[in-house]
Amino acid sequence: MAWNEPGGGNQHDPWSSGGRRGSNSGGDRGGNGGNNGGNNGGNNGGNNQGPPDLDEALKKFQDKLNGMLGGGKKGGGGKGSGKGDGGKPRNSLALPGLLVIVALAIWAASGFYLVDQSERGVVLRFGEYQGIVDPGLQWNPPLIDDVRMVNVTRVRSVSQTQSMLTRDENIVEVEISAQYQVANPRDFVLNVRDPGLSIENALDSALRHVVGGTDMIEILTSGREILGSSVASRLQSYLDAYGAGIRLQTINIESTSAPEPVIDAFDDVIRAREDRQRTINEGMAYANAIIPAAQGQAQRVVEQGQGYRESVVAEARGQANRFNALLTEYRNSPAIMRERMYLDAVEEVFGNTPKVLLDISENAPLMYLPLDQMRGGSSGGSASSSNSNSNSSEAIDPRVLDSLRSGQGSSSSSGNSSIRREGR
Repeated sequence: MAWNEPGGGNQHDPWSSGGRRGSNSGGDRGGNGGNNGGNNGGNNGGNNQGPPDLDEALKKFQDKLNGMLGGGKKGGGGKGSGKGDGGKPRNSLALPGLLVIVALAIWAASGFYLVDQSERGVVLRFGEYQGIVDPGLQWNPPLIDDVRMVNVTRVRSVSQTQSMLTRDENIVEVEISAQYQVANPRDFVLNVRDPGLSIENALDSALRHVVGGTDMIEILTSGREILGSSVASRLQSYLDAYGAGIRLQTINIESTSAPEPVIDAFDDVIRAREDRQRTINEGMAYANAIIPAAQGQAQRVVEQGQGYRESVVAEARGQANRFNALLTEYRNSPAIMRERMYLDAVEEVFGNTPKVLLDISENAPLMYLPLDQMRGGSSGGSASSSNSNSNSSEAIDPRVLDSLRSGQGSSSSSGNSSIRREGR
């Protein structure tokens, strides 16, 4: 027969000793107090060799909880039995106190939070600023303090494309972008309700102010860098006046263009200006190449003139000194100086002329060597040598040639000597 068959005599639990049989039957017939007494008796009487009973574990926990709350244990009688004599009155504040303790523990545990390395936490206690927390594990009382995390390393950006009026009453389209970081977390959280919208409005205001004071041609061509720096300085001043806690990083002018209907005409104007500037640059390059050469030539001519002047002056001074020296010597011996000056003049005149002077007597032969023609032939080449020979033959009188051929002549001591000066 099975151990738990109804009406059977074998009520022995195979997982425990036989002492539990009576306690189980008494517990079935009795109330809560009998169940507690039977369970305690069965547990004490036998050795538990199997897995624990789930119902029994729950009952134990309930008993401990009742003991903490001040409830008494019930006796082990039948159905008609009442409360045991050992029961204690239950404390009505124990359960709320326990709930309060559990709630406080949960509340305290929920106050821990982690601040990332790139963030700063702005602490507000009932809406009032308390301070800024650094990266790491932090604790603030929940429901009392409000911690708002702000990333201070991330670079934020905002961009706009606007059409606006320039100083010369033209319309231009400008696409601009701005990059910024949070410099002061407190001002970024508390001073401005919507920092993103504020910087967009400030950027639009600064851009319109700068573009309104600039001509369109400058915006479209060479004034874009100046435009960006002007907008950046003005926008930063606006943000500082707002106390937004924002620091600008860069301002980029993405593009500037004329309105669509007139963009072709403006492109032609821009190309014409570029051609004009290119022509100016080419002219300046040519001028830079020519002017130094011309200045060098002019300086060379000036130096040559100065050298010629100095040489002429020096030569004139030398001639004057020579004349003074001759004058002194002439005063000392006029006859000698007169003869010497005559000889020097004749030598100078005859040295620069192709004429030949011969002293021929009637019986003395004379051999003539044309040294001047030979010098001219050696310097002039073979072509000039033939001309020099013909000129030398023409330079001598035919009578002299006849005398040379006949071989007649007399000694130079004869008194009848004739001097002839022949020429061409």
